[in-house]
Amino acid sequence: CTVIFTRMVTKDLHKPISILFCNLAFSDLFTSFSGFWISMLFITNPDITIFGSKDMLAPYALYTVSILSTIYNLVSIGIERYLAVAESMRTRFRVARHHSIAVVLINWVLAFFLGCLPLMGWNCLHREENLSVLYSPFCIDYLIFIAVPNVVVAFIIPLFTYLRIIIILRKRKLRMKACGQATGTYKSAEIQVARTSIFIWLLALISYAPFFAGVIFDATNRRCRIDLYPGVYIFRNFTAMLITMNCLGNPMIYTLKVKTLGAKLKALKCLFSSRVQACTI
Repeated sequence: CTVIFTRMVTKDLHKPISILFCNLAFSDLFTSFSGFWISMLFITNPDITIFGSKDMLAPYALYTVSILSTIYNLVSIGIERYLAVAESMRTRFRVARHHSIAVVLINWVLAFFLGCLPLMGWNCLHREENLSVLYSPFCIDYLIFIAVPNVVVAFIIPLFTYLRIIIILRKRKLRMKACGQATGTYKSAEIQVARTSIFIWLLALISYAPFFAGVIFDATNRRCRIDLYPGVYIFRNFTAMLITMNCLGNPMIYTLKVKTLGAKLKALKCLFSSRVQACTI
């Protein structure tokens, strides 16, 4: 909410990358709210989260939509950063504001379409075969269809984009060094991108790898729910907690470390404090 508010009230931050950052924060907020809905269902009626019910279809679908939107936004940010660096010396293409808006709309449409497939009929409410043990009434084939390609997208594309950014910065630094020019700016940029890339990979690995492992276990498991209770469901809740923690890590990595955003947030705080003080006087 802090990221969204700060970017909405500061007009000079309405840039293409800022639109993607704001949309990422909105996706994380959506993930947190849908996860809170599932948590309340677990507290009030834990049996439906274990044995499955029609009431779990909508919360799980919205949770899937929010996770997919977050993944697509992370990939979009990586591609935008690569295009900004790779095309910085050219005039043929620039990432404009309408490009970012189009990407945001495409991300949400794709996330809603894939996430709401169980609401359209791809579920196992009325059949026991192919039923997921961890995420009933979802079907196992649907979970594999959603998890496998999106995990590949979430890991491979950011790896390629950020490695390419580091390689481009290093080549330009060597080129400038050969010409006898100062390379301090490129060196600091290379270090910052490398650190950010490591943080992105670690956060994505910690957040989504256990969930992917749970889906693989669900697909290969042939035991009933009673035999797996309570250990496997504790692990399921743990994976959901890690995904929610990812919603806290994204703003810290992508936005709150940006000096411009921090300065604007501080300015807004000082402005608010001045108004409160003036009203008090």
